[in-house]
Amino acid sequence: MVKDEIAGRLEIAFSQHGFAQMSVAELKVASGVSLRTLYRYYPSKESMVIGALEHRHQRYLGVLDNESIPDGVDGVLAIFDTLARWMSTDAPNGCLSMNAFSAYPNNDEVHAAVQQHKEQLVQLFAQRSARPDLAMALFLIHEGVSLAWPTMGEQAVVSAKDMIRKLLR
Repeated sequence: MVKDEIAGRLEIAFSQHGFAQMSVAELKVASGVSLRTLYRYYPSKESMVIGALEHRHQRYLGVLDNESIPDGVDGVLAIFDTLARWMSTDAPNGCLSMNAFSAYPNNDEVHAAVQQHKEQLVQLFAQRSARPDLAMALFLIHEGVSLAWPTMGEQAVVSAKDMIRKLLR
């Protein structure tokens, strides 16, 4: 449980302050544990990034993969409503995965964590849309919203939902 709590706190710290600005000393404070405990679970800053990304991935998929949301057009539109809430509360600075990818472009572990996250989103769109042939297109619309959110806000979601209605009907 301690490792997961640390990962959650690291996720928040990286989301709020970015990857470059956070020193290990600041991450220790943000995690709320001793440096020894932090290093026991995450022996490097890169492993802290990976832990934060994995924690974020599980939280995000948990939010999106709501059993009460129907499959089909309405289900995909609901995902974008959820994305809007997520971006406004949890990711106002954009996609944490892509921010990590930009901050660590040559780190294979960061790249693999981001890749896994994105592939699972494509799979979710294939399932929820009931149109596996359009899963990549829906994923790219999702990514566009995530990228545009810091400057466009809610308008990015409104435009995305218009495109989705045209694509799926």
